[in-house]
Amino acid sequence: MERFRVVKTDQFQLDLESIVLYVAQDNPGAALALESLIHSQTDQLADPNFPRRRGRVAGTMELVVHPNYIVLLQQTKTTVTALAVMHVARQYP
Repeated sequence: MERFRVVKTDQFQLDLESIVLYVAQDNPGAALALESLIHSQTDQLADPNFPRRRGRVAGTMELVVHPNYIVLLQQTKTTVTALAVMHVARQYP
């Protein structure tokens, strides 16, 4: 089975950095664990069978990487692009 190429946008990286810095204010260890988890889960999108769901915006998908965070995705026949990371409580779209 063909695997996807996973691309992480600058916005994804900035969002993740902001989340990690925020969590690190209270718990640096948890912040590092969360960062690792989000990268790991996003990297697993290379497997076309790794679960993802239809996004709330047409043409997007979402990956629930943690009970509190989702990664917004776009997918083509060959590539999965991680567009952003956001807290589930965020008003989106």
